[in-house]
Amino acid sequence: MDLTTIKDPGFVKTYNQKELEELAQDIRNFLVQKLSVTGGHLGPNLGVVELTLALHSLYDTPGDKLVWDVGHQSYVHKILTGRAGQFDTLRKYKGLCGFPKRDESDHDVWETGHSSTSLSAAMGMALARDFKKTDDKIAAIIGDGALTGGMALEALNHIGHEQTDLTIILNDNEMSIAPNVGALHSILGRLRTAGKYQKAKDDLEYLIKKIPAFGGRLAATAERVKDSLKYMLVSGMFFEEMGFTYLGPVDGHDLDDLLSNIKYARNTKGPVIVHVLTKKGKGYAPAENDAKGTWHGLGPYKIESGEVVKKPGPPSYSGVFSSTLERIAENDDRIVAITAAMTGGTKLDQFAKKFPERMFDVGIAEQHATTMAGGLATQGMKPVFAVYSTFLQRGYDQLVHDICRQNLNVVFAVDRAGLVGADGETHQGVFDIAYLRHLPNMKILMPKDENELQHMLFTAVSYDAGPIAVRYPRGNGYGIEMDDELKKMEIGKWEIVRDGSEATILTFGTMLPVAEQAAELMAEKNIHVRIVNARSAKPLDEGLLSELQDENRPILTLEEASLKGSFGSAVLEHFHDNGCHHMTVERMGIPDRYIEHGSVPELYEEIGLTPSGVADRLTSLIPGRVKRA
Repeated sequence: MDLTTIKDPGFVKTYNQKELEELAQDIRNFLVQKLSVTGGHLGPNLGVVELTLALHSLYDTPGDKLVWDVGHQSYVHKILTGRAGQFDTLRKYKGLCGFPKRDESDHDVWETGHSSTSLSAAMGMALARDFKKTDDKIAAIIGDGALTGGMALEALNHIGHEQTDLTIILNDNEMSIAPNVGALHSILGRLRTAGKYQKAKDDLEYLIKKIPAFGGRLAATAERVKDSLKYMLVSGMFFEEMGFTYLGPVDGHDLDDLLSNIKYARNTKGPVIVHVLTKKGKGYAPAENDAKGTWHGLGPYKIESGEVVKKPGPPSYSGVFSSTLERIAENDDRIVAITAAMTGGTKLDQFAKKFPERMFDVGIAEQHATTMAGGLATQGMKPVFAVYSTFLQRGYDQLVHDICRQNLNVVFAVDRAGLVGADGETHQGVFDIAYLRHLPNMKILMPKDENELQHMLFTAVSYDAGPIAVRYPRGNGYGIEMDDELKKMEIGKWEIVRDGSEATILTFGTMLPVAEQAAELMAEKNIHVRIVNARSAKPLDEGLLSELQDENRPILTLEEASLKGSFGSAVLEHFHDNGCHHMTVERMGIPDRYIEHGSVPELYEEIGLTPSGVADRLTSLIPGRVKRA
């Protein structure tokens, strides 16, 4: 079938099982082909092909609501809702988003890129439906890894208590980005082995109906027998004890099994959980056999061999962080590493192999990870929590209340700080300076390159006066020579990397090369600009700022972070608090809006964070100079 001709999912309701199976294969072939060029979340989507077909066969979207958790498994849904023709633009600038997007389609009713949100959103939609007295059906699709998120458990508790009429599809593939951990994973493991329960319960009900009625006593006895059967065959009955009807486990690649169970769930009053077992990467051997999480989300690859196309280059910032932490940990047994289901993404897998007893993966539970790190710190340990910038947002209250308030010695290795590109709005790490800077006791560092990162991490681990964050970007370093010996840096001391007499650029991290290129453009016009590597966003280098105040020359702050509340704001606050109101200070950074997906250079161009943009902005501030032609 030519999938680009699909306009609406209604056609699948007319397909028989054989036709649906053929369509499933067409979709798998399409995904493997398209993603080999664009990259994307291949493994999760190959695993939900039959499940998505079954859902669209039984639900009438967009009237009925399908709420996807995380959203990286929504490609099949996008195909069935008329977007196959846009897959050449997947995750590209101005192209098809890699996650559900409400302005792309009426069938996308909830936007997400972080896990564990679907159940709360579905509950809200169900309450609105009941208030308005409409009859639309609602199903939330959540993975077993996302179920460990505290928000998902809060929603389960509320839904079970209210006996809300909605269906939860638990997509259990035994693996999220990293192998799942925790007691809930163990419960699901027991349920996976308990497939005989539903059949035994149905058989028992059938036999009871065959017995002539002897009044309520027999019925009550039968219910007690059924309850005993539950506890005998399914250890714990976790979901039913929470108030849900539990169906499963269901073979997520058997359309007959899926259709019959989801149809039953759709027609059952109250909350229902359909426990679906799927195989991540189903139908494409390299993705099916992936044990490292490579095929969860990746760049281009060769279809025939499964070889991921990688350009040789310098080590990644994540890799430098991990190898440096290993090196430091060899001589400091206080150090423990923490991750929230991102062992591979943060490159802590090698640390885990070397120091298994000092590595803790808490699952998708950033709040717990943050406070647990605080508990470790109270006992003299040195916890290092490696976490993506946008995922640390989920632990904000714990940062405020548990870490900073108690001034605990926790190191936050803030990965993916700044623009990340193809993953788009939900993953752009541009808010961390703003949400960390205003917290008392917190220190914030960012390196200009991979060599400075290793020294900065050593400095942070050696710092025993409270919490400290080291933020670093996604991607590779510059390939510069790495120092053999690790050195402590003076926190709050900036570095002048280029001298100039007419203006100053204060910047750090990924924006430093942009500033240097801008300075070259200005030098061609005989305008000489000082560049400062402001590697500490908190504390500021007050000594250097005082010198700049005395010079009274224009200053431009430049950052790959939100302008609201970020580094530039700190500089303005400094001058204001010191009674210096005559200074010319301009700021460049991420504007007050969410930045969509695209390559990082394209996004720089869109928001003006380019050498020419910086040169133009700074030139306009210098008396007697005109904007660059």
